[in-house]
Amino acid sequence: MASSDLRIELECSVCLNIYTDPVNLKCGHNFCQVCIDRVLDTQGGSGGYSCPECREKFPDRPALHRNITLRNIVENFLSAQPDQEESGVFCTYCVDSPVPAVRSCLHCEVSLCDKHLSVHKKSPEHVLCDPTLSMESRKCTVHKKILEYYCTEDNTCACISCCMIGGHKGHEMESLDEASEKKKETLRNVLQKLLTKREETEERVQSLQEHRRKVEEKAAGDIERVTDLFRDFRRCLEDLEKRVLREIFRWAERASNTTVDFTRDLEIKKEELSRKIRQIEELCNMTDPLIVLQESDTGDLCDTEDGDNEESDTSDLWITDNEDDEESDTGDLSDTDNEDDVESDTGDLCDTEDGENEDRERHEKLLHDGGGLDVAGLSRTLQTLSDKTELNVVFYIQEAADILLDVNTAYNYLHISDDRKTVSRSDIDQNRPKTQERFQDYQVLSSQSFSSGRHYWEVDVGGTDRWTVGMCYPSIDRRGWQSWIGYNNKSWGLDRSGNQYEVRHDNKKICLPIKILTKRVRIYLDYEAGRISFYALCDPIRHLHTFTTTFTEPLHTGLYVGGGHIEICGRNQQM
Repeated sequence: MASSDLRIELECSVCLNIYTDPVNLKCGHNFCQVCIDRVLDTQGGSGGYSCPECREKFPDRPALHRNITLRNIVENFLSAQPDQEESGVFCTYCVDSPVPAVRSCLHCEVSLCDKHLSVHKKSPEHVLCDPTLSMESRKCTVHKKILEYYCTEDNTCACISCCMIGGHKGHEMESLDEASEKKKETLRNVLQKLLTKREETEERVQSLQEHRRKVEEKAAGDIERVTDLFRDFRRCLEDLEKRVLREIFRWAERASNTTVDFTRDLEIKKEELSRKIRQIEELCNMTDPLIVLQESDTGDLCDTEDGDNEESDTSDLWITDNEDDEESDTGDLSDTDNEDDVESDTGDLCDTEDGENEDRERHEKLLHDGGGLDVAGLSRTLQTLSDKTELNVVFYIQEAADILLDVNTAYNYLHISDDRKTVSRSDIDQNRPKTQERFQDYQVLSSQSFSSGRHYWEVDVGGTDRWTVGMCYPSIDRRGWQSWIGYNNKSWGLDRSGNQYEVRHDNKKICLPIKILTKRVRIYLDYEAGRISFYALCDPIRHLHTFTTTFTEPLHTGLYVGGGHIEICGRNQQM
């Protein structure tokens, strides 16, 4: 350890000099014996004692214990310091070997060791003081006499000549010892004030360190909870993504299989049509009309819907019932009118309209199938989910954990618990004084108000099915229906009656389309942003409503109890 560092360790915290006769207290801290005695003397009238270093309290004046080990360390340190002989004061008469002086005589201007001090004259003009090398500094610069007095008017030291004939003649004078004691007393008072201020500063430092520790612990807990929240959120999103993608694959596979089947059917039909086209083209290219007319497969060529039935019908057209009618029928074939009938029959055989309509409808249905995922709708759903999460409620909000109910505002038929956290409806008049602040209905305000910042707190409403919670200006009326929370422009409330929830401000209500029965409600206030939000602490947490305005007064928590009880509670540890 460097010499300067060791010297700091060996300094008394009271006088800031190296320890002289070091002693220690029960707490372990060391001081010069003279210094700690002086401090304890100043503390004697305050009703208790404390360590100047750590502020540990002692009911009685603590005993002082000599620290012999520390004294030896101090002596070794001082003996090891260089140039000690040159800086020390030695006896003037010990010329053979330097001997440290114990006193100096200002009259003789010499320094004396114990041996020579014992034979030194004790007459009054011989003024002894601590060993010093500067004799002239203790004499008057004008009269060259020893400074023995202190002028209280000029605040300076003076000799006897200054008092008698000098510039301090007629001034109020004090002896140096008397003036020194007065100044020491003043310094002791200043020292005590400084010690007190240092104690207060130390307490503030400790409180800030404790606050920092709590903030770090709270932040660590919030980080863990938020990490779990987002991990669950990501897991839910991943599961949703897998389900959606699986449905897309299934829909695409079904649509693909249907398309393949229909394509195969159309290919078969296409081949069949191609075969019939070739046969008809061959018939059309024949020059012998008899062969064309006697072709028995014409029905098959023209059939596109029911091959078996068409074939039977075509045969009936060309085969006569008996030989007698054959001639008649043959003759009819040459008749002009009958040619129209044959042509009409052939048209019926080649009719393909019904089959084409069915194929066309099936084709259009496949091409314009509205199946599949509504990606735009899914995007809107996820965006809405993100908006409703309102993560600003979780971060950077000051928890208002010390909200207490103001008994001076409570209706006389409301009972307030001793901790001022719970309010319950009572059939007994509480006989509180009737003042301008007291409500004349089953309502009560908090004693704490908010005029800046962001805060949230929670209310346990499980003890009743008829309640109102909200925020109120202190100027709200205290009598009549216009004093009810939400029924005026000075309050904002969330109300439950039975299974119906509604929010109300300025006597304008909004019914909430929810059917949940929550036992705990969170109120979130952002004063600068002009926002009051209500949340139902169910699973999951549900945002109920947010009022937006510009606040013009401080805000108090307001409660209405329709029966049972309501309790203001701390932060929900599940958040």
